[in-house]
Amino acid sequence: MTDAPVAIISGAASGIGRATAAALAERGDRVVIGTFPGDPHDASVTLDAVVAAGGEGTIVELDVSSTSSVQRFVDAARAAYGRVDHVIANAGILRRAPFETMTDEQWDEVLQVDLHGVMRLARAAAPHLGAGGSIVAISSIAGGVYGWQEHAHYATAKAGVVGLIRSLAVEYGPRGVRANAIIPGLIETPQSLDAVNSLGPDGLERAGGYIPWGRVGRAEEVAAVIRFLTSPDASYVSGQAITVDGALTVAMRD
Repeated sequence: MTDAPVAIISGAASGIGRATAAALAERGDRVVIGTFPGDPHDASVTLDAVVAAGGEGTIVELDVSSTSSVQRFVDAARAAYGRVDHVIANAGILRRAPFETMTDEQWDEVLQVDLHGVMRLARAAAPHLGAGGSIVAISSIAGGVYGWQEHAHYATAKAGVVGLIRSLAVEYGPRGVRANAIIPGLIETPQSLDAVNSLGPDGLERAGGYIPWGRVGRAEEVAAVIRFLTSPDASYVSGQAITVDGALTVAMRD
């Protein structure tokens, strides 16, 4: 059995998850592609990208809102490859809901995936991570930096991801396991292209006008940072929340 590292990725059927799977496969990692059964995106496209990058991967169903599903996912990764080295907690959902009419069920649905799902995946994988292992979780500028109207549940979850990661970095540092968060800015993904719950194509196009880089980001640009954070080059980087946003959050608007 090869000694190549194994990366497990939630929400890997599209967007940042798919780009990350390809980026890690390109450097030689074996990749476990977590996909939600109800996801309309085809996880086999991600697997094709992994193979095209010269890598090896497998698709495993994963519902991060279920503790038993998360445990089965981690167990499947270890059964397939014998180890887990890097955990990328990427799965997330986005729902627009005005705060005054938001139900407990709407609040809980988003928190269960976007925050508790990160916790479940990290908790299940942590016992198997050794020195040099890493956890990377995806936060957002909504919550990680800004507030967002009609998305209080989402912003709360994404702010919580940063606090969770900082705590894991402290707790697992003595074992040589790093934990970091990514705060993506406006990145073109299937989620951000959803005009009902997010900005949609027109909103993303307008955003390009006030982002200093002159455009929204690409999933591959976020994946490149994840690749760094899961590499030996980041051996002393832990407990950080790294913003990838084309300078959006530091720009003064005219």
